[in-house]
Amino acid sequence: MHILGISGSLRRASHNRTLLQAARAELPAGVDLVEWEGLAGLPAFDEDLEHTTPLSVRAFLADVDDADALLIATPEYNASVPGALKNALDWASRPFPANVLHQKPSLVIGASTGLFGAVWAQAEVRKVLAASGAIVLDAELAVGAADGAFRADASLADARLRLRLRALLGDLIRAAECHAECRAA
Repeated sequence: MHILGISGSLRRASHNRTLLQAARAELPAGVDLVEWEGLAGLPAFDEDLEHTTPLSVRAFLADVDDADALLIATPEYNASVPGALKNALDWASRPFPANVLHQKPSLVIGASTGLFGAVWAQAEVRKVLAASGAIVLDAELAVGAADGAFRADASLADARLRLRLRALLGDLIRAAECHAECRAA
């Protein structure tokens, strides 16, 4: 099984990239998580470009389409979704309803240096995914005070958060397996 991880932060040393690394370490054998790193290279969504889709967008859409599931780790900017992440989701939502997000099992988690762990941004990303037709797990993992939340090996320092992350990833894997079985039937 192949999970595509997307960090909503462009910063190389972002806490959400670290959260994706923590998630990768919690996955069972046979499940891989690959972080998609092209967020900064996507042009602003423009309907005029839909018929001549830029190469970076085509590559992104192909990666989303090839994935069995999505794991999005988002920070929170101004109580909402980072613009670059929203832009990527706008590209992926087109054309509606036959887009690469349609029926894609998806989980949204988040980390922020504030106390609330990007819960508002997570809710907004889940809303965008649901409006685009994705199968969105109605759950969150909020990693607050992220500047001290990770160990040197990128694992979560709080055992309860590690267990919650592992459980949510199990839910995502089961949703992806169920979706694959339903399509095959």
